[in-house]
Amino acid sequence: MQPAGVLAQSVPVELQRFVDSVSTAEARAVATVLVVLVALGLTFVVAPYVVGLAGRLLARLTPRGRASDTAGLVNDYIPTTVSTVVLRVLQVGLLGAAGITLLGIWGLVALALDILRFLGLSLPLLTKLGTTAVLFLLAYVAVDVFEESVVRYSRGADRITEHQEEVVYRVGNLAIIAVTVATTLTVWGIDLSGLLVGAGFLGIVVGLAARQTLGSLIAGLVLMFARPFTIGDWVEVGDQEGIVTKITVFNTRLENFDGESIVIPNDKVSDSAVVNRSERGRLRVRVDVGVDYEVDPERAQDVALDAIDGVDAVAPTPPPQAIPKAFGDSAVVIELRFWIDRPTPQQKWRATSSVVRAVKRAYDEAGIKIPFPQRELSGRAETDGFRVRDGDAADRDPGRSPAVDAPESED
Repeated sequence: MQPAGVLAQSVPVELQRFVDSVSTAEARAVATVLVVLVALGLTFVVAPYVVGLAGRLLARLTPRGRASDTAGLVNDYIPTTVSTVVLRVLQVGLLGAAGITLLGIWGLVALALDILRFLGLSLPLLTKLGTTAVLFLLAYVAVDVFEESVVRYSRGADRITEHQEEVVYRVGNLAIIAVTVATTLTVWGIDLSGLLVGAGFLGIVVGLAARQTLGSLIAGLVLMFARPFTIGDWVEVGDQEGIVTKITVFNTRLENFDGESIVIPNDKVSDSAVVNRSERGRLRVRVDVGVDYEVDPERAQDVALDAIDGVDAVAPTPPPQAIPKAFGDSAVVIELRFWIDRPTPQQKWRATSSVVRAVKRAYDEAGIKIPFPQRELSGRAETDGFRVRDGDAADRDPGRSPAVDAPESED
């Protein structure tokens, strides 16, 4: 194959020889008719047949499956089919060659040479433009194919959430665009080494200036793939508690039980202890109740468990428990433990209030006393204790307590 420069130099010589051989008007007319007939035959008969034959051959050789699907997808994203585009380019080239030949036949050699020189100079530029257009078309198609692949894979995997799917899709898009831009710059002869050095320096500067934002971004990506919680979970992050309403690459949003929206940067989330009360689908609730010291603790346990068994909001398994756990100031403290399914704050509060009412009602019916806080007063032995004064003495001296008075001095 001859280089473009050698070809551009040899074409005018051959064109001049052809013009010299066709000197008379009759010969030029005959040559014109022949050129037109040959051009029309090649353009509208031979070219469509060759392109169609090549298309059928490629379709026969291409294996069925992803390759054929990709070819069909390419056809969907361009105004017409690939074979039609190839045919039109070939027809334009044949008609252009016929036109230049006719200019030479009728003595317009200078104009034909100018057109050839223009095409010779424009051919590299046209090639680069065509290559760039093809690259961006392929990138556009690749983005669509990648999105369909991610969606198809996520549908078959239960552990992939919509947020993870979105992150993978966006990162894949950035990768495809970066490769396309780098390839395009290489086609146009731009050295990427300087750009890479500048990008590295710019990355260092941006990293130092926005390290907190980048930290939140990286933490957000980690959270989306680690999945300590998902949207709708009841969580406690540090000293904040609420329902997760949104997870982005920069922050996590909670709605607390007062209806307030809380925005927590993802780097703060990753640095804090996260308690997820919804992940396992059940939650244990604890309620303390005190019984009088004169009551048998085992009887109080049995009565409480029977009362809890009748509460609909309490899950039947695991079974509830009643554990004596401490000697209080006025009562023996019994801890009631029970589980709830599909835990939410409303479910927890509903179960807690139902258990308190049921246990209170059962203790009243069984005669089990839930005592008020009590205090025992005593006097020191060296002061001969204390005595209770009657009401008449208190009425005579309003400044003194009606119940307790210090002993009078023997002096």
